[in-house]
Amino acid sequence: MFLDLEEISDSDSPFPHMLPTPEKFSSRMKQLGIGDRHHVIIYDGAGLFSAARFWWMFKTMGHDNVSVLDGGLPKWIAAAHRTDVGQSSNSVRHHTARPNNTIRRDIDDMKRNLETGREQVVDARSRGRFAGTEPEPRPELSSGHIPRSVSLPFGALLNEDGTLKAPAELTRLFESAGVDLSQPIVTTCGSGVTAAIPYLALTVLGHPKIALYDGSWSEWAATDGMPIEKD
Repeated sequence: MFLDLEEISDSDSPFPHMLPTPEKFSSRMKQLGIGDRHHVIIYDGAGLFSAARFWWMFKTMGHDNVSVLDGGLPKWIAAAHRTDVGQSSNSVRHHTARPNNTIRRDIDDMKRNLETGREQVVDARSRGRFAGTEPEPRPELSSGHIPRSVSLPFGALLNEDGTLKAPAELTRLFESAGVDLSQPIVTTCGSGVTAAIPYLALTVLGHPKIALYDGSWSEWAATDGMPIEKD
């Protein structure tokens, strides 16, 4: 079945890809035939991109029985597995969202964190966007980064075939970026999509205290008064 990231988001928000309400999420899952007891396996056409965001979305809605197909459709095809065409037809199922807000951060959480420094912030955008030397895809936004955040572009965590790198290499990459893996971490990016890739990688490493900033840079840079650093 096909999951549309634009469709399954908060259409009332001025920011892209924001989490939908629990009611909207459950309603769409019911229509797709996804029930509370289903094990959901998510993949995308890039290898590992939007699948990680959907995986995190299911987690935020309390549906923990969810996995990501490492390498996605490209690796599946490369392994000569069978494919099909068309949309699956499934019976309507019962789905109840049970929001887990412990793994989501909003702008107020991020502002408080500037004062407390309790959570490390890992930015998955390109180094140029982080440093303020490259423009943002949304021209109305300044580039730069949230103060005290560190840069770790999501692509660095992936192999050429779109799979996640091995745990030892993931550990090295996070530590080389200045991340203390014994402390809480919040991931962020441009609009909350690729931030789910370092979130997934940290989950693979068994990190117990991770969250994702849903609004990410699209919200931070568009909100008056938010400090922006460039380097």
